[in-house]
Amino acid sequence: MRIIFMGTPEFSVGTLEALAAAGHDVCLAVTQPDKPKGRGKEMQPTPVKAAAQKLGIPVYQPRRIREPECVEELRKYHADVMVVIAFGQILPKEILELTPYGCINVHASLLPKYRGAAPIQWSIIEGERVTGVTTMQMDEGLDTGDMIMKTEIPITADETGDSLHDKLAQAGARLCVETLEAVKNGTAVFEKQGESPTAYARMLDKKMGNIDWQEPAVRIERLVRGLNSWPGTYTHWDGKVMKIWRAAAEPGRAADGENGTAAPGTVVDVEKDSFAVQTGDGLLRVYELQIPGKKRMETGAFLRGYALEKGTIFSQQS
Repeated sequence: MRIIFMGTPEFSVGTLEALAAAGHDVCLAVTQPDKPKGRGKEMQPTPVKAAAQKLGIPVYQPRRIREPECVEELRKYHADVMVVIAFGQILPKEILELTPYGCINVHASLLPKYRGAAPIQWSIIEGERVTGVTTMQMDEGLDTGDMIMKTEIPITADETGDSLHDKLAQAGARLCVETLEAVKNGTAVFEKQGESPTAYARMLDKKMGNIDWQEPAVRIERLVRGLNSWPGTYTHWDGKVMKIWRAAAEPGRAADGENGTAAPGTVVDVEKDSFAVQTGDGLLRVYELQIPGKKRMETGAFLRGYALEKGTIFSQQS
């Protein structure tokens, strides 16, 4: 099929490469404009742009895809279908209906669960045991189009946002190729979505990672995994921001302080390779962390260089 591909981040790259490898004619890659990055603020291409250039695919980077001139530019390519995966802009009706087969989207959840911008991370944070990828026919709603195919991926006990991202990217690439084959052959089955049983998977921001020690340990541990590696979780210690990269929940456990149960945020146990913090329900044992000016390190290495005593209190100051 002749395809216009629309995507921006690393998550989209595997699907672009899979479509090209499957013999499809990807005639155009549409992606967000380059952005400055790093201390030098040099303009960096999006991952999709870099991949498209390696494949010899023309690239189009509109600032606002809704502008009439953008619609006319896409029309010039006479594509059969558009494949959209994490593009980053809402498509107008004119583009959704521009090609004979419309726009096929690859979404990183088992729709109608976790519609929205960050389904990968929220599925971990909310304690799901299984997630997956859904292909759908896009409509004007936000992830509400008719579903075509799904594939399930188990969420392991140590799953992070990064590890699940990579698994779903690979699964999405395979599923997209299968979906286009079914659409082309007329064997695709389109299924209406019902109401979503989960909250909208809103976009992530850095403030989400500010640990509220009043929360249960199991919830904080899932937050640590879900936000790894961006934006990451953190707390405040000795006037510094301490990032927590790996931890384990010990639900139901509590430690006694001077006036009964220790207050949430209190360090209640320090061992050779870890320390435990009282939460609103249970303890959170920290195994990997990072402090300003240092790389990520095992907690044991941190404890050899810094004195962290029982009774130390972590805060959630803004």
